[in-house]
Amino acid sequence: MKKIQKFSRILLKLSGESLMGPNHFGIHLKTIERICDEIKQVIDLGIEVCIVIGAGNIFRGVSEAAYDLNRTSADYMGMLGTVINSLALDSILQKKGIKAKTLSAIPMMPICESYSQPKALKLINENYTVIFAAGTGNPFFTTDTAASLRAAEMSCDAIFKGTLVDGVYDSDPKIYSKAKKFKKLSHKSVIKKDLKVMDMAAISLARDNDIPILIFSINHPKGLLNVINGTGPHTIIGN
Repeated sequence: MKKIQKFSRILLKLSGESLMGPNHFGIHLKTIERICDEIKQVIDLGIEVCIVIGAGNIFRGVSEAAYDLNRTSADYMGMLGTVINSLALDSILQKKGIKAKTLSAIPMMPICESYSQPKALKLINENYTVIFAAGTGNPFFTTDTAASLRAAEMSCDAIFKGTLVDGVYDSDPKIYSKAKKFKKLSHKSVIKKDLKVMDMAAISLARDNDIPILIFSINHPKGLLNVINGTGPHTIIGN
């Protein structure tokens, strides 16, 4: 596995739920402020950060709320939710003095610019924090898959997935007090064990491009910074 202490460019994958804070849905601005402060701390170390955000706080394509909807339409609704979350994060990052730009996989000018690999790489080389919105732009693919795809396209050293738990367990630690936490896993073992870390397409993309995935809790104070430094609780998935 790659060493986890040294990174020059990372892809931060945030769940939509991580933006809810203490709320049951929607956006909690104080929580976004805190997350942006942590992103700034990482940028201040000289590390380039790309971001992909889910939309579970707004709409989930396969949720009960979408049960009676056409799956393609529901997934597009979820993609629009990621744009809302991305614009919120973009705004707060800029408020904190960070150059940020949202690029959407689905054209939607004048809300935000469209994604292309050359444009994104150019922005990153100009010290922008690029937020990739609207997933891959295709239904039936999750934002986890979008994270692995963009990480490969941007030549990121690793994917950091900020969740509501501090790593990967063999069962739900919120339900089972004796749930076992994995310190290290291979991409292959995640697929074999069918662990619900990311969908299989995302894991396979990361494996094929030799990109490690670090799972940590975005709710831990300085959670991202501590994992970057190799001190915070996390699980690393790699070849």
